[in-house]
Amino acid sequence: MSLTSELNKVLGTKEIKRTNHLFPLKDSTFRNKDLIEGIKVILSKDVTMSKITKKFEKTFSKKMKIPYSLMVNSGSSANLLAFQCLINPYRKKRLKNGDEVLIPSICWSTSLWPIIQCGLKPVFVDVDKENFNISLKDLEKKITKKTKALMLIHVLGISTNMSKLLKIIKKNKIILVEDTCESIGAKYKKKSLGSFGDFSTFSFYFSHQISSVEGGMICCQNKEDENIIKSLRSHGWAKDLSNQKKIENKNKKINKNFLFYNSGFNLRPTDIQAAIGLSQFNSLESFIKVRSFNRNKIIKKLIQDKRWRKQVSFINNDSNTKPSWFGLTMLLNKKYKNLKDKIFNNLDKLGIENRPIISGNFLRQPAIKKYNLKQKSINFPNSNFVHDHGLFVGLKHKVLNDKDVLKFADIFFKAFTI
Repeated sequence: MSLTSELNKVLGTKEIKRTNHLFPLKDSTFRNKDLIEGIKVILSKDVTMSKITKKFEKTFSKKMKIPYSLMVNSGSSANLLAFQCLINPYRKKRLKNGDEVLIPSICWSTSLWPIIQCGLKPVFVDVDKENFNISLKDLEKKITKKTKALMLIHVLGISTNMSKLLKIIKKNKIILVEDTCESIGAKYKKKSLGSFGDFSTFSFYFSHQISSVEGGMICCQNKEDENIIKSLRSHGWAKDLSNQKKIENKNKKINKNFLFYNSGFNLRPTDIQAAIGLSQFNSLESFIKVRSFNRNKIIKKLIQDKRWRKQVSFINNDSNTKPSWFGLTMLLNKKYKNLKDKIFNNLDKLGIENRPIISGNFLRQPAIKKYNLKQKSINFPNSNFVHDHGLFVGLKHKVLNDKDVLKFADIFFKAFTI
């Protein structure tokens, strides 16, 4: 009997079926041993952020080769903390109100909103139609004297040409924030994505390569930023900062246990999340291999099938990138553009859940109008192409057998029979 069944028997609850799809977007990565680590924390009754969180942070930094890592309650919170740190008065080189931050127009909402919430000005950049990552050609066009930072999004497990990008930002003295929420474990020239920038963010949401149910990590390169982020994460407390004693000595009349050094939020994780996340993180490489195997097996089956008519094209990594595939990403053939909605609905009804590439061209989202952002979606041809033709489907965490792949192929081709 499985652990889940055992718990359901004890608690008198029924297993919840998450989806009717044979191929869902969200495929649980949780194994019994991951959940047991979380249960151990619950049974210890010491569940708030503590020793296990610190252990996960140290393990993460060591493996990713990033000096400082701090776990938070989500990847979105990690993005918020990166920009809150950049404008913080304790930072020697901080951004000022109205400074421009470049961001690709194919993005997620909480990659964008922290820029606005921190009083900075987002400047959208078109993407590369071949791999959906930021267009370096358009990036160079958008740089002005007011450009101070780049919110780089590593899309769905691969990246742009990091060698060229780093030359551009170094030349223009641009701060790099890497949103690696979809691409944990991917590498560029054997160096982990997320280890190039001044800051990097990761997500451990349920559908990602590894999961702590909800959770994320923010990483940085120096002690000054780590102290600021640590304080911001936890109410603005001076607690656990490397310069805590110095702060206490300057404020002897205030109870040292309740000494507030900065502005702040409560974006802390629990040790329950950290225990599950750490257990998963230790198996990241095997998860990546399974996703890659399943992706390659599905693609091979589709293109060798007699029903194959190049209905879609697949994005691929270049030779410098070792991918960590988030999903199976596709572009619909142009001749099917007017049938897109019907095809996507057919896939969904027949058992292959699907979705846009991230959130599509974000300039076409209604929230843009409310916040009076001046750039127009019409000026982003590649992002519009991805918006109109792109989709991705989930990749399972268990190795697909021939029968599973045949089911996928049958559903896929049936969806195009209109």
